[in-house]
Amino acid sequence: MESMLTTNQAARRLGVKPATVYAYVSRGLLTSEKVNRSSMFDVAEVEALAQRTGARGAVAAVTDRIRTRISLLEHDRLYYRGRPVPEMAATKRFEDVAHWLWTGIDSVNVQFPEGQEIWMALPDSATLTDRVRVAIALASVGDPLRYDLDRATTSAKSLIADVVESLPLVGRPTGTDIAERLWARLSPEPAQTDLLNAALILLADHDLAISTMAARVAASAHAHPYAVVSAGMGAMEGQKHGTATTIAHRFLMQAESDAMGTVAEHLRAGQPIPGFGHRVYQQRDPRADYLLAELRRHGGLVADKVIATQPQGFPNVDLALAQFALMFKMAPDAGEAIFAIARIVGWIAHAMEEYKEPGLRFRAMGVYTGDRP
Repeated sequence: MESMLTTNQAARRLGVKPATVYAYVSRGLLTSEKVNRSSMFDVAEVEALAQRTGARGAVAAVTDRIRTRISLLEHDRLYYRGRPVPEMAATKRFEDVAHWLWTGIDSVNVQFPEGQEIWMALPDSATLTDRVRVAIALASVGDPLRYDLDRATTSAKSLIADVVESLPLVGRPTGTDIAERLWARLSPEPAQTDLLNAALILLADHDLAISTMAARVAASAHAHPYAVVSAGMGAMEGQKHGTATTIAHRFLMQAESDAMGTVAEHLRAGQPIPGFGHRVYQQRDPRADYLLAELRRHGGLVADKVIATQPQGFPNVDLALAQFALMFKMAPDAGEAIFAIARIVGWIAHAMEEYKEPGLRFRAMGVYTGDRP
């Protein structure tokens, strides 16, 4: 029958034993129907009960297996291996934080290679994010040792350098650090590499974000580091994840001349205001707080005019990245490129953890709701 679950499927969704499912029936919480002498349950009724009880079911069975020592999100704060991330953004180089996330070793002056220039025949419509994605694939092809998973950190350093090198120059690099190289490919304005370095650190990892889950699933199959990063990129390009900063940038450009009018028009159309709220943080996004505070040192922010209209909400890092790009005349999707390059660090760190676990441990069972044989 269509939209019916077996006892075992219902139990998995509710996160309970099959005997408990029958207890729910006896208490009137579920209704069972006999089909070919087997008890079947309406999927909508099971889902409604799952929502009422807060059951995580099969999702919990997968995510509860993931033990990580990389990032901690707690009480609206973010830590890398136990260290406050805003503090690291203020005092560390991106390369040194990457090394910390990958190894747990506190080092200084970690160097990334120069990077190989990657030629791309892309249409004029190609975005910076398109270039990042293609550069990852081409860097993979150019590494004959990519299947040596013990070289993950070496591969990651070269990959990040190659991805930065793949972006077109709009200025002159002022040094060899990743932030210095990347600024010359994002902004024609005088270099503010401390700001870009901080943004890269703030975005390097964020626990089990959806793109990191995708990366860990790929790593569970012992995919090589480039494939892991490609999996993360696929999820990151969703409208609910990495591209949110480009949407926020478009909104800020409209709000630059009339913030109140732009907000009012969004509300009138029933559209959410881009760059506010978060699925994990409750009162504040510490990454946005840090980056916006640093940006205020360079002048007034369009974002602050919008924030003033949202007393019940709080800005997230998407809005902060959008303001960063707007202030320094970067391309509309520059925030996406910064996000992607930074998050390569986190995806590789999680891949290194996952390589040590039993392979293919995230094989989930679907809840079939179609016609039954």
